Amino acid sequence: MAATFSILSPDSQGNGEVKSPRTNHGKKLSVLPLVFIIFYEVSGGPYGAEDTVKGAGPLLALIGFLVFPFLWCVPEAVITAEMGTMFPENSGYVVWVSAALGPYLGFLQGWLKWLSGVIDNALYPVMFLDYLKPSIPALGGGFPRGLAALALTVALTYMNYRGLTIVGWVAILLGILSMLPFVFMGIIALPTLEPSRWFVVDFDDVNWNLYLNTLFWNLNYWDSVSTLAGEVDDPGKTLPKALFYALIFIIIGNFTPILVGIGAIPLQREMWTDGYFTVIARMIGGAWLGWCMQAASAMSNMGMFVAEMSSDSFQLLGMAERGFLPDFFSKRSKYGTPKIGILFSASGVIMLSWMSFKDIVAAENFLYCLAMLLEFIAFVGLRVKQPDAPRPYKVPLSTLGCILMCVPPTILIFIELSLSTLKVTIVSLIAIAIGLMVQPCLKQAEKMGWLKFSTSSDLPDLDVKVVPVDKDFVDDVESTQEHLPLVD
Repeated sequence: MAATFSILSPDSQGNGEVKSPRTNHGKKLSVLPLVFIIFYEVSGGPYGAEDTVKGAGPLLALIGFLVFPFLWCVPEAVITAEMGTMFPENSGYVVWVSAALGPYLGFLQGWLKWLSGVIDNALYPVMFLDYLKPSIPALGGGFPRGLAALALTVALTYMNYRGLTIVGWVAILLGILSMLPFVFMGIIALPTLEPSRWFVVDFDDVNWNLYLNTLFWNLNYWDSVSTLAGEVDDPGKTLPKALFYALIFIIIGNFTPILVGIGAIPLQREMWTDGYFTVIARMIGGAWLGWCMQAASAMSNMGMFVAEMSSDSFQLLGMAERGFLPDFFSKRSKYGTPKIGILFSASGVIMLSWMSFKDIVAAENFLYCLAMLLEFIAFVGLRVKQPDAPRPYKVPLSTLGCILMCVPPTILIFIELSLSTLKVTIVSLIAIAIGLMVQPCLKQAEKMGWLKFSTSSDLPDLDVKVVPVDKDFVDDVESTQEHLPLVD
């Protein structure tokens, strides 16, 4: 006698079964494109990781990219795999937090993550131009730089508009091309590496704020892929596989280039900042490799931009399908993409592109850390409240084990928050206050009839009842129904 499990809870129409709001209007993502989308949502390679060496020196930079993934990346990735397969829809972490802590905090979670994502995306035009300005000095500032950033944002936004499948395959191409120069650099530098340079450390000269902010920025956002879960082919299997492969790729793709760069040239810590890998490549392989690295860095920033915008815009679509946002956010283009979400996300990027690299990273990390605390609480809370709910992928730990797994990243979050400057803290708290006020305002607008919301606005009751079903009994019932007369 076999048994299956079902979640029985009322939908907004009063029926017995929940109708998932997720829909898909195009070809779904498979494992390989999803791996590279995750790669670009999280890292995009070591471009921008140079400041770890400047902030803490060679040894701590290398240790950071070896240890941090186990303290932060692995917990966040496996939580994303469990929760993303439990709720395979585009609202992602918003529905996780809503299910555990209620819709008010769920909306706040969506606001924090969307805002931090848009702030993060504002970095990539900045980094793109930083890598090009040694060859094109006019891009260093002023009107030409602003115009170039606007043109780049418009072009990449249009790519997102054309379809998620295009984004996935473009991510594969850009991922290969953006990492190829590091392969050439490693092969050429191998005979001249000086291992003693890897162990240089000065604990009295560590900028912990710069060091930890850069590590966080290069190795976070694993949960962003959850807002694409509704666009994934067989998410119960595809999502965990893609997260696992991406984890390996990202660790190797960050650690190895920094290892080679430190070992290949004499140490000048003050030079290790955005764009320094181009200088290293030129010193190791000549002008041709420097040009290749410059082009690859530009492609990496393009990949990060389109991947991040996909997650941000599909999150808004998923929130609208769940009734957190007005219904017009759920409208798709003829390519199946969230046109209003893309427009809002692109507008945010343009408005924030004036900020400096360090200010962007610090503000984004602050908001992101607060949102991650809500995710950890929701993850553990659902393990306690609904231990038997169906989970296509489940972290192989007990509830106590899950709590202990969340302790190291939670400590890192509080360390990161404590290092924030007063300016970043004030700006972030203002942003949070705005988010706390937006949700009641939207609810009032709905009551007044000013805005239309999805009919699936009420979240399903997640007091899950796990019901064993006798398969033989179901077969008997279906056989009997076939012989029953139709009743008008």
